[in-house]
Amino acid sequence: MKSLKIILTFIISLQLLSCEKTLSTLQIEKNALDEVFLEIVDSIYMDRRVMLPPPSPRLDFKTNKEDTVGYHDKLKKYWSYQDSIKKDTAKIIIGVNDYVEKIWKNDKQQILEMYKDSLFVYDKSKDIKHFKLNLSTFKNNKKFAFKYLSEFPEVRFWDYQNNLLPVGSISVSRIQFNNAQTSGVLAASASCGGGKCGRGFLIVIEKKSGKWKIAKIIHTWLS
Repeated sequence: MKSLKIILTFIISLQLLSCEKTLSTLQIEKNALDEVFLEIVDSIYMDRRVMLPPPSPRLDFKTNKEDTVGYHDKLKKYWSYQDSIKKDTAKIIIGVNDYVEKIWKNDKQQILEMYKDSLFVYDKSKDIKHFKLNLSTFKNNKKFAFKYLSEFPEVRFWDYQNNLLPVGSISVSRIQFNNAQTSGVLAASASCGGGKCGRGFLIVIEKKSGKWKIAKIIHTWLS
């Protein structure tokens, strides 16, 4: 009976150690993402307010000439709006995908190709598990105001003239680390909203002097 208790105690201890190790590994990933998130957003975000080009004169199909009536007023209004954006000191609202999810298939293939000659091992468990990004971590930054995308209508329905909506959206994936956990790579995407434009990236991060920083940004797609 005493031997059975010892064995059970040993098994429970191993399970607890395993749980602590898993939590520790996840916490390392969360900490790394927290440290590079603002740098990622500042590097890749898209602002729908500045994506639209200046208005063009209307073409009069009867005369096949440009109809410039009212055009200069429209152009003046456009540039005045662009100037107001530059001078605006309010925080820029960014919609963020609620969850940090798996790396997408095409990005995964590119990562495997990038690291095929190294000791890098792709962690398949991160293709199954995801976690919610804690946006409260970034509430004190001076440039951005982050909101979960679930708080808004689907991106394709965003109105370009609605200033209550985010200027764009951001998604980030789970991080794949090297064995020493001194470098990692993740996928990220940015959209200007309204379903009109977007772009994707692979982001390589490195830990230097105890801090995680972006080492390289690779542009992977554009729409």
